[in-house]
Parts: sequence; structure tokens; C-alpha cells
Amino acid sequence: MQDLLTDASKAADSGNKEQAVTLWKQSAAAFPSEKTPWTHIAQTRYEAGQYGDAIQAALEVLVRDPNDQLANSIIAISGLRLSTRALNDLSRQNSLSGSIKTESQDLAKLLRESLGETVLVPPPPPPPAAVPQRTARTAKKTKGTKSAGSSTASANPFDALK
Repeated sequence: MQDLLTDASKAADSGNKEQAVTLWKQSAAAFPSEKTPWTHIAQTRYEAGQYGDAIQAALEVLVRDPNDQLANSIIAISGLRLSTRALNDLSRQNSLSGSIKTESQDLAKLLRESLGETVLVPPPPPPPAAVPQRTARTAKKTKGTKSAGSSTASANPFDALK
């Protein structure tokens, strides 16, 4: 088993993820009670954004070790990402209604309570404050001289490039 795992790790490290997954699957078939190959497959699929496949591999890990935290995390996060995608698609198509909408709201409430948050997805941060435009008058004042009140710590180091 160690040889297969080593070969798979080398393939993954060299960027050949599909070959690595094939080798991990061979290892899993040869050593069916081992969770390690399935853990690698789940992690690789998760990192590739293939959340359905990641969930399936993580479930194989849990068959072998029901308390595996990584597998449970992959299942939870992958499931949330798949759900978010589907809900966004339904919302965009204005097809989120009836029992689906109610169930989605109930799940969002459960997630907020589990995470201890008042909002599930925080609003985007406010746009940065507008930087005042330099006028010809202020450009002349600052071009060659510093005003008496300015300090080197607050001076813009890019003023000399303007």
C-alpha cells in the first residue's frame, strides 16, 4: 500500500491529480479497510471544486472511521457550497418559492444559530472613501516644498512620482 500511496503523492505533487486519484483508488481496492486513500481523494476533489465527488469519497472515509473530522468537514462544507450554488441558481431564475423557500429559510436559520451569527452571509464592505482630487493649486503648493504642518511619517511617498 505504501508504494501506491507514494506514487500517488508524487503524481499529485507534479500536478497530475487524475493519475493520483487513479492510484489512490487502486490502493483503496487493494486495501479496502484503509481510509487513507479515500481521505486523499476527498481532499483532492474538494480542492478541485468537485464537491459531489468529494462528498462521496469523504463518506467512504466515514465508513472506515465514523469520527474522522476532516471527512465530516469536507462533507459539511462541500454540501454547503453545492447548496449555495443551487439556491443562487434558483433565486436567479426566480424559482425559489413554496416549500423549497421555506425549507431554505429554516436551514439558513439553523446555520446562523449553529455558527452563532445573526447573518449567514455578511453584507459586502462599504466602498472606500473617495480620495480628493488634486487641483493645480495644491499641486503647486506640494510640488517642491513641504508645508510646515506636514510630517515625514504622514507624507505620501509617491508624491515625488507625480
